[in-house]
Amino acid sequence: MLLSSYRQLHCNIFQVNMLSIPDVIRKKRDGETLSDDDIKLFIGAVTEKSIQDAQTGAMLMAIWQKGMEVTEIESFTREMMLSGEVMSWPQEWAGQVVDKHSTGGVGDKVSLVLAPVLAACGLKVPMISGRGLAHTGGTLDKLESIPGFNIQQSSEQILKILGSVGCCIVGQTEKIVPADRVLYAQRDATSTVDSLPLITGSIISKKGAESLSALILDVKFGKAALYKDLESAKKLAQSLGREGNGLGMRTGAVLSTMDSVIGRNVGNSLEVIESLEALKGNGPEDLMELVTTLGGILLLMTSKASDLSEGRKQVLDVVKSGAALLRFQAMMEAQGVAKKTAETLCSAHTDYFSVLRKSEHQTELRTLADGAVTGLDGLVLAQVLHKLGAGRSKAGEPINHSVGAELLVSFGQKVEKGTPWLRIHYEKPSLTPDQMSRLQNALTLGSDSKMQTQSLVKELLLPN
Repeated sequence: MLLSSYRQLHCNIFQVNMLSIPDVIRKKRDGETLSDDDIKLFIGAVTEKSIQDAQTGAMLMAIWQKGMEVTEIESFTREMMLSGEVMSWPQEWAGQVVDKHSTGGVGDKVSLVLAPVLAACGLKVPMISGRGLAHTGGTLDKLESIPGFNIQQSSEQILKILGSVGCCIVGQTEKIVPADRVLYAQRDATSTVDSLPLITGSIISKKGAESLSALILDVKFGKAALYKDLESAKKLAQSLGREGNGLGMRTGAVLSTMDSVIGRNVGNSLEVIESLEALKGNGPEDLMELVTTLGGILLLMTSKASDLSEGRKQVLDVVKSGAALLRFQAMMEAQGVAKKTAETLCSAHTDYFSVLRKSEHQTELRTLADGAVTGLDGLVLAQVLHKLGAGRSKAGEPINHSVGAELLVSFGQKVEKGTPWLRIHYEKPSLTPDQMSRLQNALTLGSDSKMQTQSLVKELLLPN
């Protein structure tokens, strides 16, 4: 793969101009608009590690408090992208390299299904994903529950996998947007994760470094999302879309609700199982709605489909034919999974736990009253699973891939008292009475057994 760096950092230029990090921090602290040179100095210092942690934290807090103008966000995103190497692709792939990004959710295994689906539709998908933090799960953690799956691939290996398979799901390399690796860790430590300019710069700089033709964003809102209301999520989607399009990527966004869970399984290995079932044509309705919508939009934006309806149909066709499942199997093998293991996971009738780790204990929770299932607080479920070992509180902490939960009922389903509704998979620590109580209170039962399943997709923001 050809890799190019668009610029070298020349700190001597900044010294001539008499700029200093404290001056830049003061400007933003006082609500002034930072110049391109100000931002270039800051990102350059972060990349070269010539800035003190206290100064980085002070700048992040100043941005969180004062925000950024559109021109500042543009400069910040561009400098982040150019802090490392930018990917280049073969000319024959022009217009066909795509990716997707989600702002995080509970049970969000969309990427595992979508990447092979898009590859089966003829697109190239160099999906650079992340790990879970706090209550949200990470795509890389899910895949690492598969024995042998290697998320660390060199640029040359990524090119080879895309050429033969069409998709890969990998971690961010040290050479791709190195400034973001520093800032992301500092944002978590300084409680500035939810800053719109910082979120925009982090996400779009990495996608820009992938040299994408098109990008689709799944921006979530609700109880279990970063943004709790539609308007806040829409502002983020608009900011992301503006910067993505500004870097030459056709960028669209889907605004989707994140109150409960996506699908029925939550937890790393359990979500791999559900993803495989989806690729075998047995995917839950809400998961497949997101896969067909996000995939359909990317097919539309790359002129593979004439409209969204045709794009959705293409997605369903490659699932029905088994082509997408074969791509997932090929991707597993290309990224280090033994051929026999990959074949076992992708066979029609398989015992998934003959390959994936199964937790030592499973406990079923039963409904405490009669009624119809009208809601489940996904945030509470994720928080309990996090405490049981499914997640991490800070980067680098180990996780237990076997910990998770299976939802045993459907929304609108009428249940009697004592009906099993949730199966928890855990090892140590065991479930506490308080956790059991929290989970029981997370389930809402009502009287309406005719409740209609509502669409997760609330709004589409597509480029012209």
